[in-house]
Amino acid sequence: MTFEEWLASVPAEITDDPLWRMEVYRLALFASDLAWHDVSRLAQDKRTISLADQLYEAVGSISANIAEGYSRSSGKDEARFYEYSLGSAREARTWYYQGRHVLGAAVALHRIRLLTQIVRLLLTIIPVERRRKLAEEQAAYDINIADLLDNPPMP
Repeated sequence: MTFEEWLASVPAEITDDPLWRMEVYRLALFASDLAWHDVSRLAQDKRTISLADQLYEAVGSISANIAEGYSRSSGKDEARFYEYSLGSAREARTWYYQGRHVLGAAVALHRIRLLTQIVRLLLTIIPVERRRKLAEEQAAYDINIADLLDNPPMP
């Protein structure tokens, strides 16, 4: 799946959020979707089952911490969560490198390059956020209560 194909599949509930404008967040979500397939493959080989778990946690943590940081009220707090994302991205690169024997060199290299792009963006963002105070931007969250009552979320 290409990045453009993936972009077309992302639901409006995610793309309508101001957080979506952060390129690093979009790339992290893309990496997370790709990792799902990679982890499934790694879990099938008994030698890489634990690696699969580590990879899944690390890649999922990247976008989760970016989202958490984006919601913070000060640049310093925001930067702290971006630093957590940075650590997770670097960790995920290590797991991909170790899993290259099962995933194949081409797949591992693609994922490592994607994660390196995320690392570079975070290394640019973190110092800037440490210096400024940020307030939450207004966003239009259209929720129709009647729709929620008619179609309650599954437990």
